[in-house]
Amino acid sequence: MKSGEIVGEFQEAVEGVLIRHRSILDCLSKFHESTSRTNRAIIKTVTDCGCISINAIKQQFPQKESLKECCKHMDSHIKGELCDHCREVIAEELGNHFFYLTALCSLLNYDLGDVISREQDRINTLGHFLLS
Repeated sequence: MKSGEIVGEFQEAVEGVLIRHRSILDCLSKFHESTSRTNRAIIKTVTDCGCISINAIKQQFPQKESLKECCKHMDSHIKGELCDHCREVIAEELGNHFFYLTALCSLLNYDLGDVISREQDRINTLGHFLLS
């Protein structure tokens, strides 16, 4: 199955079960909550489980390198690997977040596949100048 088909089927499935939070206000608040829950799950991997740690320092940009080459020097600040339990919890929270993102698209009459396609076109056009 192609990714576009998966996205379309997922959006149809979300539309089919979106009953309690059909109000845009309910959906916005659930989307915000899912962001917080995802952040909390990631934080707990450090503070509760300890399977990863975060060692954040200022990123060093080599002055004589191209933008394309700079990414080789950027650090995620993550040390270690997610354990199976933490990986599962984060995947569940990300899935919930995708659910409410998709619900917002549906309520606002956007096709999620089109939104993703437009963003991919923007990334492809701007490349490293997007600087995300």
